[in-house]
Amino acid sequence: MIDLYAWPTPNAYKVSILLEETGLPYTVIPVNIMEGEQFAPSFLKISPNNRMPAIVDHDVVGGPVSVFESGAILMYLAEKTGRFWPLEPHQRYKVAEWVMWQMAGLGPMLGQAGHFRMAAPEKIPYAVERYTNEAKRLFRVLDTQLEGKDFIAGQYSIADMMSYPWSLSAAWLEIPLDDMPNLVRWQATMAERPAVKRGMELLADKRQARPAQMDEKTREILYGKKQFEKR
Repeated sequence: MIDLYAWPTPNAYKVSILLEETGLPYTVIPVNIMEGEQFAPSFLKISPNNRMPAIVDHDVVGGPVSVFESGAILMYLAEKTGRFWPLEPHQRYKVAEWVMWQMAGLGPMLGQAGHFRMAAPEKIPYAVERYTNEAKRLFRVLDTQLEGKDFIAGQYSIADMMSYPWSLSAAWLEIPLDDMPNLVRWQATMAERPAVKRGMELLADKRQARPAQMDEKTREILYGKKQFEKR
């Protein structure tokens, strides 16, 4: 059995999608990041960077294994099951390239665009424009990569599972995708996969349809002094 520590965010959806695709049994343990549950000592033992998602795999010879960081979790689960991350070197590292691209680019840049639109206590036009433009650029990179391909690295892989939940942020960031037909087609293909549908239902009762403007209490929990305390 795998314990999935999560809250309904794009990074958590990556993991729930892969768990649904592989059929591995798992239990969801909510970590309400809006209330500061990510700072609980018991959670910090699993995820020392006080970020979710994280997993604990209890079905391991020698005792449980814990993994934090969504990219590492997907690589771990793909290796565990032998699925969605090819062994052949050319294909394997094509997938790895796009996994790293999502972790280093798409996720952080969309996150910053959302932060300065929704969470910043004051609107800073330069920051909003800078990160929104970078998000658009990355979407165009993805659209180009998908030209003539069903999936990002050719075959369906963890690269698709990692980028898909973040790609949906285009709607509430008000980034039009009208001139990115390959990306739109790929999104539709992903949305129709039964396991993706189930994975995207993770903690659906806790999810906001659209991120709201952030109140001061939540802003302090997510971005305030608590982040910098020694632990």
